[in-house]
Amino acid sequence: MSTVEDIATAPPESAPDEKSADFRVYRPPQASANESSPGSSRELPESFFVPSAADLKAAQDSLSVRTHTLMNAPLRTQAMRDADTKVKMQKYPTTTIRVRFTDRTQLEKTFPSTDKIRSVYAFVRNSLREDVKPIKFVLYQTPPKRELKVSDPKVRDLSLFQLQLSPASVLHLKFEDDALNHVDVPAPLDLTILERVEDLPVPPPPQEPSQPEPSENKPKKSISSNSSSKSKAVPRWLKLNSSRYLVLHLTVSDRDGLTVNPR
Repeated sequence: MSTVEDIATAPPESAPDEKSADFRVYRPPQASANESSPGSSRELPESFFVPSAADLKAAQDSLSVRTHTLMNAPLRTQAMRDADTKVKMQKYPTTTIRVRFTDRTQLEKTFPSTDKIRSVYAFVRNSLREDVKPIKFVLYQTPPKRELKVSDPKVRDLSLFQLQLSPASVLHLKFEDDALNHVDVPAPLDLTILERVEDLPVPPPPQEPSQPEPSENKPKKSISSNSSSKSKAVPRWLKLNSSRYLVLHLTVSDRDGLTVNPR
């Protein structure tokens, strides 16, 4: 049984290392084992990139609804906008950041949405090799290109949610030393990080839109409806009105002394 003196003289527990936190690292797609096997890569058909009529209609409807909402939205106070922001933050309490190196190696970690961008910089720097840690780098988004520098007061004081990075975003990395920015240079990650490298998850195959099968009874219905409309008898009241009109026309014409040619 340990005494009070043993507990007092025991070495303190080491602080949890940033590298031991939950993260994932993905190898470049060209080095993936799934793509190295023959026949594993799937080529999308040309029709996949051509928007269908339903896609165009959905995009137009979405744009119309958004424009109508913005044009007819009531004036909102700052308190109301803050309440909406609070609801959105409760919906996305965490933010997943995936940092992509120039060789397409990707480092992924989930942060609280209230964290600042400096937390992402600290995690990336702590994941680099010892000889690369002193080299400065910048994280940015593209397109359009938006650099997220810690020195920028418009960036460093905002949370990941306020930077519109929630719930998930991909950030690119660029070193100050251009020799590390070539595509053929492996990502300068620490060996303890590379030990956990894995393949990127394979996305599900694209599903082709289902087309409705042509109905065989539809043409028959249209033909029968046309034939029934043609064979429909003229109403009796229409015949009576036409005969009365003809008699009245003849009477007026005879009174005026005109010659009437029956049609």
